[in-house]
Parts: sequence; structure tokens; C-alpha cells
Amino acid sequence: MKKVALSEVKDDLSKFLRVAEKEEVVITRHGKAAGILIGFESEDDWFDYRLANDPRFLQRIESARMSLRSGRGVPLEDIDKTPNEIRIRAARLRRRKPGAGRFRV
Repeated sequence: MKKVALSEVKDDLSKFLRVAEKEEVVITRHGKAAGILIGFESEDDWFDYRLANDPRFLQRIESARMSLRSGRGVPLEDIDKTPNEIRIRAARLRRRKPGAGRFRV
């Protein structure tokens, strides 16, 4: 992370945008942090940033996690199975003792 005075950034913004592609640039005003400049090396980086900071997307992720925690959803290893195979596997898992076959940390 690099700290730069606002007056320097104003004088050469394009230079600091290039720097920000590699590391965050903290912009200071009177010696105190006033903002941050974040650069993107590619369109993918820009897209990832937008997703990571989109409240609607974050809400959908949290909703999906809650759904999985409550037992709804399909495990990744079952994606290519038929709905009937998934129901059979789910029934087998429900018959297991709680915690059986699971790793403990």
C-alpha cells in the first residue's frame, strides 16, 4: 500500500492509476487518509470488484448459504446426477448419525 498526498495525485493522476494496478494507493489530505485509489489490470478485475461490492449480489450469496445450511440445495458432487439419485443420497444422509463420517477441526 502506497500513501500519496492529494496534490501529487492531482498533478499526475495517470501515473498513480498505473501504480494502483499493482497496489492500493491511499490518498492523503493534510497528512490524513482521505481516500483510496484502486486500479484494475483487466476487465475481469473490474468485474470481480463490482461483484464483491454489490449489495444485491452479496445478499444473494448469503441467502444461498442460509439455504444450504438449512439442508436445501444440491451438493456440488451431485450436480450431474438425476433428481431421483439426489433424493436417494439425501435420504441416506438423513439416516446417518449426526456428525458421522465428518471431519472435526
